[in-house]
Amino acid sequence: AEYTRRGFSVKDNGRLYIAKVGDLRVAWSRELPSDPSSVTVVKTPTGKYFASFVVAVEDETDFLDPLPDGAETGIDLGLKSFAVLRGGKTIENPRFFRRLERKLKKAQRSLSRKEKGSANRAKARLKVARVHEKIKNSRSDWIDKQVKQIVSESQAVYCEDLNVTGLVRGRAAKSIADASFGMFLTRLESKAARAGRVFVRVDRFFPSTRLCSDCGALTGPSGLEGLTVRHWECGCGAVHDRDANAEINIR
Repeated sequence: AEYTRRGFSVKDNGRLYIAKVGDLRVAWSRELPSDPSSVTVVKTPTGKYFASFVVAVEDETDFLDPLPDGAETGIDLGLKSFAVLRGGKTIENPRFFRRLERKLKKAQRSLSRKEKGSANRAKARLKVARVHEKIKNSRSDWIDKQVKQIVSESQAVYCEDLNVTGLVRGRAAKSIADASFGMFLTRLESKAARAGRVFVRVDRFFPSTRLCSDCGALTGPSGLEGLTVRHWECGCGAVHDRDANAEINIR
């Protein structure tokens, strides 16, 4: 439910007034930087209510202090490691869905056995929703923390522009969806813009894995059979780690 200025107000005692509903107690996550122009009240599948406000803030409010030259990184995304950054730094893939997959299957089997329209089915549906909510919240919180860390340490960030829609149709669809690369890139781009950092998406057809970062020759692994190759040697004699080499090329 969406309300404009005439349909809601924030009281001095911290309560939220909604037209035709009344005063609501709110657990505030932060102070509002300015008077809100609208509010959206959302009910989640687990029965929780959230109020989301639209507020205006001044430009450059969230700008971070500039970092010295050279404080930049490329980001090579993958499933073995979620991301490889400059200097070989890796971010491990947390696999939130995989961790709770057994618990989710158990809750879904229990739901399927309940009679439609019964109170027990409503309880079972709530258990399934809670598992999904835990996966979603854990993933969202983890991505926010990784984005904040990367933006605070890098003046410029270069990422490969993945075709996430196409990837989720392939053999590793479940793992791709679990990693949420699209959410990560969207939030990273938004956070970088608010912090005054440079953010660049590298063309998805750029051969970052196959390109030798020493001589520039396309001698790296390719095709489906090349996905299992983690280290390779170029004709120039350079030996590369697959992900670290791709990060150098992206940067």
